[in-house]
Amino acid sequence: MTPRLLVAGVGNIFLADDAFGPEVIRALEHRPLPPEARVHDYGIRGMDLAYALLDGYPTALLIDAARRGHPPGTLTLIEAEPPDGTVPPEAHGMDPAKVLALATHLGDEPLPRVLVLACEPEVLPSDDDLLPGLSAPVRAAVDRAVDALHSLVPALLADPAGPLPPLGRPVESGTPRPAGLPGTAPGGAQNR
Repeated sequence: MTPRLLVAGVGNIFLADDAFGPEVIRALEHRPLPPEARVHDYGIRGMDLAYALLDGYPTALLIDAARRGHPPGTLTLIEAEPPDGTVPPEAHGMDPAKVLALATHLGDEPLPRVLVLACEPEVLPSDDDLLPGLSAPVRAAVDRAVDALHSLVPALLADPAGPLPPLGRPVESGTPRPAGLPGTAPGGAQNR
């Protein structure tokens, strides 16, 4: 069966809570999603993710750590806005906004609907300070993220453009609201 949904973990496993996306993908090995969802850990391979976004999926769901101004471990569902040309594409690294810009630059087709299941980090060191391992609140959010994916993915497979099911607390409630991307907190501070 051809996958109809991309579920992509992103983040650096050596930068504390930035490893949230890869950890959720690893947890899905024990609780797999339906076969119509392609589940993959992209880590910090932005070019690979950019090309995957061009593979014809109607929807892509990125899993990442992102500062959104909530308590650590809070999950937020974000609908990413399409790139508007103000963010330069970059072939190296995993800044989600730059990956979307790169995918737009590389392909002629429109990008899929991009959603981000983001976790509020407690610890995000700089690239110079390697610190493997998740903080306690982000570690606790991994299982909640897997539960959320088991609600989200069937709904997205049934209707890729449709409304999303409510995910409950401690997931930010309400309709996913547009955001620049998970690296952009309300107020404009970057998480990476």
